[in-house]
Amino acid sequence: QIQLVESGGGLVQAGGSLRLSCAVTGLAFSSYTIGWFRQAPGKEREFVASSNWNGGSSNYADSVRGRFTISRDNAQKTSYLQMNNLRIGDTAVYQCAARRAFSSDYGYWGQGAQVTVSS
Repeated sequence: QIQLVESGGGLVQAGGSLRLSCAVTGLAFSSYTIGWFRQAPGKEREFVASSNWNGGSSNYADSVRGRFTISRDNAQKTSYLQMNNLRIGDTAVYQCAARRAFSSDYGYWGQGAQVTVSS
């Protein structure tokens, strides 16, 4: 059974940091690009960051570049999203997702983790 499970969300003050984890089971983790997405109340889901199969190539949304860092541990089948200098506008449900290399579709999704940034 394929599962992606996020953890590490919570409540943090603006300017603080959190690290999200995405533990993956049931698929060949090192063959998949991992992406992080977020959805704030009343807004559409948006791309946050992605990491290719070996972490050698990463992409970020403009809104988080320089503050968030995506990484992965293929041996542990886990992706991480380090979030620094958090802003109130970062408040959202964060989901990780997996897509095969050279595919455009994320076929597997986690259930999401709530991140709330307070003033």
